Amino acid sequence: MLKSQMLNEISRIRAAVQQKAPLIHCITNPISIHDCANVVLAAGGRPMMAEHPAEVEEITVTAGALALNLGNITDARRASILIGGKAAMERHIPVILDMVGIGCSRLRRELTEEFLKQRMSGTVRVSESPLILKGNMSELKALAGADYHVSGVDVDSRDVLSENNRAEIIELAKSVAKTYGAVVLASGKTDLVTDGEQVCLIDNGCEMMGRITGTGCMLNVLAGTYMSSGEPVAAAAAACVVLGISGEIAAGQCRGTGSFQTAFQDALFCMTDEDIRRRIRIDFCGQ
Repeated sequence: MLKSQMLNEISRIRAAVQQKAPLIHCITNPISIHDCANVVLAAGGRPMMAEHPAEVEEITVTAGALALNLGNITDARRASILIGGKAAMERHIPVILDMVGIGCSRLRRELTEEFLKQRMSGTVRVSESPLILKGNMSELKALAGADYHVSGVDVDSRDVLSENNRAEIIELAKSVAKTYGAVVLASGKTDLVTDGEQVCLIDNGCEMMGRITGTGCMLNVLAGTYMSSGEPVAAAAAACVVLGISGEIAAGQCRGTGSFQTAFQDALFCMTDEDIRRRIRIDFCGQ
């Protein structure tokens, strides 16, 4: 894909979301749930944050996309992730799974494995069920069964994408994408998006985004929102670009982390195609 094509697709996706106002069902953690709901609203979607196992299937099947998050996991949310994920994938509703902390918790690794086993069980037509698997580089390595380093739910400095490991990380991400018939979104200072063939590297963002909680969760629900109106690769790349640019704009206007959060939401809500055209930093490789 060319940069001009990606710009056109980002513009189309954003306009479609704002026109359709899709329902985005988010099963996420309470630490960032408020900010996640506001991100969906700022992008033009309608958030629904239901997580009781008795209702998630009924709600999921009415949604434009399902955004799942393993942070601060509970028994109820664990059950709901599996129920909602299965219902969405069987009905070809786009799903994004944020694999928060799978490197530091066996519970989360086993939940991810069970979720993916459902996907590959034969009851789901994988090619018709859009899925994004999101995580930082340490979480991606944990999913792939590669050597990784644990640093809580944050990426370990030894796993960060760099010039030294770039080729290795790209191949690992492409392999995971092919294995599960999904798009991989590996977030970090440089975000990586791949469907196993196409590879996008996005360098938008700023240091302040790491100084507030929940920006990874916000990226998850924004990608889910964009999935309701676009193919997973473009939706994931669009979310990385738009959220990163929002952070860049906010960093130039804030005094500290409190005012950054307000400016961050404002920048996302007020984002224009011209802002994206001027600020986008994206490279394509591996095609």
